Amino acid sequence: MTLPDDAPDHRPDDDLGLGPEDLWSFNEGTHARLFDHLGAHPTAAGTRFAVWAPAADRVAVTGDFNGWDDGAHPLSPCGSSGIWAGVVPGAAPGNRYKYAIANGGRRLEKADPFARRTEVPPATASVIDDSTHAWGDAEWMAGRAQRHALDAPVSVYEVHLGSWRRPDGRLPTYREIAEPLAAHVRAHGFTHVEFLPLMEHPFYGSWGYQVTGYFAPTARYGAPADLMYLVDHLHQQGIGVLFDWVPSHFPEDAFALGDFDGTHLYEHADPRQGFHPDWKSLIFNYGRNEVRSFLVSSAVFWLDRFHGDGLRVDGVASMLYLDYSRADGEWVPNRHGGRENLEAIDFLRQLNETVYRECPGIQTVAEESTAWPMVSRPTYLGGLGFGFKWDMGWMHDTLEYFGRDPIHRRWHQHDLTFRMVYAFTENFELPLSHDEVVHGKGSLLGRMPGDDWQRFANLRLLLGEMVGQPGKKLLFMGTELAEPREWDHDGELDWGLADQPAHAGVGRLVADANALYRSVPALHDRDCDPDGFEWLVADAAEDSVLAFLRKGAPDADGVVDQVAVVANHTPSPRTNYRIGVPCAGRWEEILNSDAEVYGGSGWGNYGGVEANPVPAHGRPFSVNVTLPPLAVVFLRLRGDG
Repeated sequence: MTLPDDAPDHRPDDDLGLGPEDLWSFNEGTHARLFDHLGAHPTAAGTRFAVWAPAADRVAVTGDFNGWDDGAHPLSPCGSSGIWAGVVPGAAPGNRYKYAIANGGRRLEKADPFARRTEVPPATASVIDDSTHAWGDAEWMAGRAQRHALDAPVSVYEVHLGSWRRPDGRLPTYREIAEPLAAHVRAHGFTHVEFLPLMEHPFYGSWGYQVTGYFAPTARYGAPADLMYLVDHLHQQGIGVLFDWVPSHFPEDAFALGDFDGTHLYEHADPRQGFHPDWKSLIFNYGRNEVRSFLVSSAVFWLDRFHGDGLRVDGVASMLYLDYSRADGEWVPNRHGGRENLEAIDFLRQLNETVYRECPGIQTVAEESTAWPMVSRPTYLGGLGFGFKWDMGWMHDTLEYFGRDPIHRRWHQHDLTFRMVYAFTENFELPLSHDEVVHGKGSLLGRMPGDDWQRFANLRLLLGEMVGQPGKKLLFMGTELAEPREWDHDGELDWGLADQPAHAGVGRLVADANALYRSVPALHDRDCDPDGFEWLVADAAEDSVLAFLRKGAPDADGVVDQVAVVANHTPSPRTNYRIGVPCAGRWEEILNSDAEVYGGSGWGNYGGVEANPVPAHGRPFSVNVTLPPLAVVFLRLRGDG
């Protein structure tokens, strides 16, 4: 690196691992690997410590290696960088420690923002760590880019680790969950696992979204090396791993980032900018260079050291708008008088540019719930640079529709068709996430109307139709079991449901639908391309019927794989229902959510239908189909078409 002329000429002791280029890029907000330099690093001479506390009068390391004595091991400032550093002889892996920070007459005792390991909550000390792992996933890492590309089948299983399965009623460990989780994911055809935040968090009930350890896996489930083992095992089983990551806010706990050196170091000082009214937490100061270096380094850390295949970035909408959840007078406009958070926008662009450069083959996914444009478009085109964006509009409209009694659905057909107005403005992922089964919303099964048979049929219809829609897919754990109750983070999934026929049928449908999604090009090739979708029937509101065509990219011979997806949203089967199609030939029924094996009534099309030269719906050919009750059927054209 060539330093600017005005770069600091101070060179810390080499044993501290901080060269002038590190200090410069940290203060400039461009350092992407601070985890190699700040925090606690065991050396032959002891442990090297470095922490950012520019307003401190004095910083010392205190821990069980020095009897928690503030005066035993003071650190020294590294020029004007704001970093304090030093080597502590005798401090070794496994030792607990904190930083004692003096500011005026105040004494603060803080956990290390760069700690790679922590005590098990509710204890709050940092732990010196030298975890290593002999990775065996080289084949996966070399080829992973194509596994979540725009034209790849991506079906994500969202997991809260502490409530997926509880051996003997206790929290699981990273290692013991690896084999059963991988087997379950493979059996149901998912391509990726997405973990709710595994970064250390003091309050278990936050599900990991109140992060205090941005470089430390939560110790509730084991050591960092154990998480590495879990990721490695999933990779070796052909399963990708996404980490939920939270740069939008952090909790006020006194031992953590807030008021770190006696000043508002990581957060905005003005509560109109620095306090989140919804989550009662603090908001990062994205305009501060060192904070950007901290957050970007955290993102790179999880992708680099834990071989993450991507990050799902939480709360992006709350970052983009200065007036998010705020009334007039409760927010500060930007320099142009607008509501856009210009500093957060710059940070998100920097984040995406950096992680894609530093960690080839990964993807980032934005949880963004507004109509902010170009979230998943490149930064050089003016976008935010994410790979994908959650389609929250689809989720809301679809669940609103499915919650209605079928007799009323005819008046709400637009809830299902509106998505196609914007479906290809972003690279979308369709989420039925944890947020849809908490806070009194009930389970997805519980939200379906009708008697027991209709509720299960509605759920199968929803899940089948979701797989037919363009866009990547995400299901929260338990959906495949058709959980009848709301998710409880203090419990575990009701695994006994898998032995009950109706619940087992939903699981088989999920597995078969995922298998089709992975194997049939028409269902994934053009998930993010308008050329891959056509309406066949969008206006049959009186019948509550929808039909659309999915088309793959032409193969080497110019053949386009085509699948017609036809859904009946009423409990009345419909026979001799004519639907226009673009091509003659046999359309084979490859999925029917009403099949008896799924717990359905067995209505269907005897394996397929022939397209005849009878015009319908503006098409030169048509098929005469049987539409099962509350069901979706997939019809695939065989031959050249």
